Amino acid sequence: MLSGQHLTTLVAVVEEQSFGAAAARLGITQSAVSQRIRALEQRVGHVVVTREGPCRPTDQGSVLLGLARGVATLEAEALGRLADGAGPAPVLDVGVNADSLATWFGSVIAAAAGWGDGTRLRLQVDDENPTADLLRAGAVLGAVTTDPEPVQGCAVEYLGYMRYLPVCTPEFARRWNRGGWWRWREMPVVQFDLRKDDLQNRVLRWHGVTADPGTVDYPPAHRIPSSEGFAHAVRVGLGWGSLPEAQLGDALDRGDLVRVGERPVDVKLFWQSWRLHTRATGRLTDAIHAAAAVDLR
Repeated sequence: MLSGQHLTTLVAVVEEQSFGAAAARLGITQSAVSQRIRALEQRVGHVVVTREGPCRPTDQGSVLLGLARGVATLEAEALGRLADGAGPAPVLDVGVNADSLATWFGSVIAAAAGWGDGTRLRLQVDDENPTADLLRAGAVLGAVTTDPEPVQGCAVEYLGYMRYLPVCTPEFARRWNRGGWWRWREMPVVQFDLRKDDLQNRVLRWHGVTADPGTVDYPPAHRIPSSEGFAHAVRVGLGWGSLPEAQLGDALDRGDLVRVGERPVDVKLFWQSWRLHTRATGRLTDAIHAAAAVDLR
């Protein structure tokens, strides 16, 4: 059986990114941290964390991190019941993409506020695909992701899809649309991330622009790594971009924005989570499904 103390130490080393900082967090010596990590590695037969630079989990360490976070949640719930609710509150580490957080995931946060037991949400925000990587790294208990393939040890549930509409300002359209033809290879585009923003790249590919981002044949691109900032950049005419329907409001009806092309971009979303059966994770999953049923298609 793996030692809970050793697993807790592994979490501390990864989150603090050094043995010294982990020792300060746990209130023990750095030598004691090293001994615990070595003992864990001897028990599983693998190196579980890198020693150079910021400490990061190895592939084997990532598996143990997921286990450690699950054990911590179970332990907090058990102690809370034994202490009639006076024990430590569960901590739920969740991966979520920026657009979901800015739109429908707000209902999940509101639901958590009503639980009344001190459960703490710790959200890690990234693009849809990399949130699955957070699961693989053991950094979160669950993640909203576009990846339908379950991470090992995780269950996957379909939530629905977010519809995005490529839009721009009327002034931008007058400049870059000539005779009903959009100048896709020349007109500036707003990107959430220049390396992994597939939303805009998908639209560009539909219209014959296959160049990789950052190359000379790629359209001029602005990087705005914030959902709210991205929407603002499109609304003020910095470039065209694909916005979630929920962020558009009545901007199209008022004429503040116009469609760029007629084809929407539909992004399927899934909830992946470690196979843990606790009250806290169950309520979280229920809240996510309830919010998705209302706000996703």
